[in-house]
Amino acid sequence: MTDTAAPNRPLSATARPARSRGHTWPLLPLGTLAMLFAVGGRWDIAVAAWVFPVLLLRFTRLSRVRPGALWIWAAHCAAAVFWVQESAIGFNAVVFAGALALAALQTLPFLADRLLTPRLRPVPASLVFPAGVAAVEFLITVVSPFGTAYGSLAVTQHADLPLLQVVAVTGPWGVGFLIGNVASTANRLWDGASWRGALGCTAVLLSVLLAGGARLAFFPLQSTTVRIAGVTAGRTVTDALKATLARFADGPGGVAAAPATAVRPAMAAVEDDLLAATRREAAAGAKIVIWPEEAVRTREADEGAAIAAARRQARSSGVYLEIGVRVYSTTAPAFGRDEAILIDPRGTVLRTYQKAHPIPGSEKFTPGDGHVPVVRTPYGRIANVICYDADFPALMRVRADIMLVPSHDWREYGRAHTDKAAVSAVEGGYALIRQDAEGVSAAYDAEGHVLAASDYFATGRRDRQTMVAYVPVRGVTTVYDRIGDTFAWLCLATLAALTVTAARPRRRADR
Repeated sequence: MTDTAAPNRPLSATARPARSRGHTWPLLPLGTLAMLFAVGGRWDIAVAAWVFPVLLLRFTRLSRVRPGALWIWAAHCAAAVFWVQESAIGFNAVVFAGALALAALQTLPFLADRLLTPRLRPVPASLVFPAGVAAVEFLITVVSPFGTAYGSLAVTQHADLPLLQVVAVTGPWGVGFLIGNVASTANRLWDGASWRGALGCTAVLLSVLLAGGARLAFFPLQSTTVRIAGVTAGRTVTDALKATLARFADGPGGVAAAPATAVRPAMAAVEDDLLAATRREAAAGAKIVIWPEEAVRTREADEGAAIAAARRQARSSGVYLEIGVRVYSTTAPAFGRDEAILIDPRGTVLRTYQKAHPIPGSEKFTPGDGHVPVVRTPYGRIANVICYDADFPALMRVRADIMLVPSHDWREYGRAHTDKAAVSAVEGGYALIRQDAEGVSAAYDAEGHVLAASDYFATGRRDRQTMVAYVPVRGVTTVYDRIGDTFAWLCLATLAALTVTAARPRRRADR
C-alpha cells in the first residue's frame, strides 16, 4: 500500500519558527544603524557596509513577507535621509521623491531573498541576494538621475585598494555582489547550513583580494609622468564675488541682466587671480593646468572676452589649460550653461564640453549630449567631464590616459564626493584629476593611489589654493572598459532565471 504524503518543502514564505521571532526586532535597529555609516557620506565606516546587510537580511528571513519588506524600506528611507543631512544637500521635492524611490529599489534584493530562497536548492538560493544587490545598484544608475552618488556600496570601499581592483573587471557592481554574497553566506550559517558554502564564499573573496594585491604589487604602472596643477581662486576674491552675486534675489537671470558695473569687477578679480595662478604654476613646470567647475563666472555678453583672456594665458605660458565656465544668460529656464573648455599651448580651443548630468533638484542647466571628448596630446589622451558626471560609470567608460574633472562641491560633501573618484579611475584605467572649487581636490592613478590632495577649507593660505601632482601619461586598458556592464547584466539575468525556477511547482513525492 502506498501512502502519499505532502512534499518535503522548505518553510513557506509566511511561516517561521516561533522560537526565532523573539530575536527578530533587535536586528532591525542594529542593521539600520550600521547602514547609516555605509551610504557614501563623510561619516562612512568601510566595515559597516559588510555588517548591515547581514543583520537586515536576517531580519527579513525571520519576518513575515509584507511587514518585513516595509520595515526594510523604512530603514533605507532613514539611511537616505541621513545621507542628505550629513551631506548638507537640503531637501526638495526631487530629493524627497528620489529617496523614497531609491529605498524601494534597495528593498528588492531583501524581498527577493525572502520569497525565492525557500523554494530553491542551497547553491542557487545563495545567489539570489548578491545578484539582487548588484542588479539594483546597476539599475539605479540606469533609471534614476542619481548615478552612484547614492546607493553604491563600492564607494564605501574606496580606500581598500586590493578589493577595489575588482571594479576594473566588473565595474562597481562587483563590490556589491561580494558584500551581498557574504551576507547570504552568513545567514545560511545562521540557519545551520554546512560550512561548505562558507568555504566557497571565503575562497571567492580571498581570490579577489589576492588578485587585487598581486596587481598592485607585481604590475605597477610604468609610465613617464607630467606635472599637472589644479588651481582654485583665492578665498578673498571668491568670497567677494559670492557677496556680489547674493545681492540678486532673482538668481542667475538677474545676474545676467545686471549692468556690467554691478558684477563685472568682482568677476574679473576672480579671473585675474586664476590667470596669475596659471602663470605661477606654468613657471614652476606644470604642463597641464585645470581650473574648477564654474571657476569663471561671466555674463553671456562677456563670455568671449573671458575665454580670450584664458587663451592668451595658455599661449603665453605654453600649457594645456582646462577652464570651468559658468555662463549667466537671460534665457529661461536654465538661465545659463555649465561648461569646461580645453585650450592648447597655442591658444586654440580644442573642445567645449557641457555638463551632461545637472544635479537633480538644484541645477536647471540644459544637459549636454553626454559625448565625452578625448584629445590626443604629447601627454597622452586627455578627456574631461564635469563634477557630477563622474558618478555615472557608463559616461566615464572612455579610452583615455588622463581624465580631468573640474568640480564644485561644498564643505560637508567635498571629501566624500572626491573619494568616490578613485573608483572611476580604477574602472577606466586612467589617471583622474578632480579639482574642486570648495571641497577636496585629488589626483588618482589608474590603480586608485592618491597622487596628491588638497582641502580648500584646510589650507593655511587664503589666497593660494593649488594642488600639484605628477601624473602618468599612459593609462591601461581594463576588462570593464572592453566588456562594459556585462557583469551587471549577468546578475540581472541570473535573478530572472532564479525567479522563474522558484516559480515552478515542485513535484509531489511518494513515501
